[in-house]
Amino acid sequence: MAVSTYDSSQRRLPLAELRHLWEYRSLLRLLVARELTLRYKRSVLGVWWTLLNPLFTIGVFWLVFSQIFSRDGGGAPFIVYLTAGVLHAGFFSQGVTAAGEGIVAGRGILAKVHVPPDVFSFAAAIAAAVNFGISLIPLILILLIQGVGVPWTFLLVPISIVAMLMFVAGLGLLVASVAVRFYDVLDLVRVLTMLVMYLSATFYPISIIPERWQWVIEINPVYHHLVIFRAFSYGGPFSWVSLGVTLGSGVVALAVGVWVFSRNWRDVVVRL
Repeated sequence: MAVSTYDSSQRRLPLAELRHLWEYRSLLRLLVARELTLRYKRSVLGVWWTLLNPLFTIGVFWLVFSQIFSRDGGGAPFIVYLTAGVLHAGFFSQGVTAAGEGIVAGRGILAKVHVPPDVFSFAAAIAAAVNFGISLIPLILILLIQGVGVPWTFLLVPISIVAMLMFVAGLGLLVASVAVRFYDVLDLVRVLTMLVMYLSATFYPISIIPERWQWVIEINPVYHHLVIFRAFSYGGPFSWVSLGVTLGSGVVALAVGVWVFSRNWRDVVVRL
């Protein structure tokens, strides 16, 4: 049986980064499990924070904005609109940040074991997707409590999750390529992801933005990811343009992230 060996001096094509997901699938599973375990290791409530943390955030936003936007939730109660937005924004921010710092955080293992560093970023992004999947439970409960029900399109939510997973993994690889040189970039990324969240109509309807400025929201790919997630999860307004942007941005971000990382991975290994 042939054994795949990682060699930091070997020249690789960009597709090699994606091939590692299969070749090192056992390691990938262990790293995802580690990400999920370490996240709640010192927490009394453990994985319950995956449910409670977004609920607290949703509660704060609802108390502040429920009276302002109570009549404009895209055809659904504002609490449903808000919950979908907050959960999705959490997936994006957590995924990009965790994937970006995954390689730096795994330097202890990488210094001792010859494994491809990009696997750590992919594992962090996948762990964020798993957390997001768990956090859908409150959304389902709110849909039932509000009488909206769970539409059949909810079965299509995995499409939205996979598209966002590709998007955050690609961005995470870009961040990781820079973070090994300038660790401070991770703090900048946290600020930028928050800015992107506020520019993606997370807790407010785009209709409140003057029409001449709505393009600022619409050029943000995360906004279109959110539109499709809302359409699938509770039957919000659907847009073929948003679906195209969602799928296209996921593929492009992953391709660019993999390409950039494949061009810089030797330097990444040296600097760890």
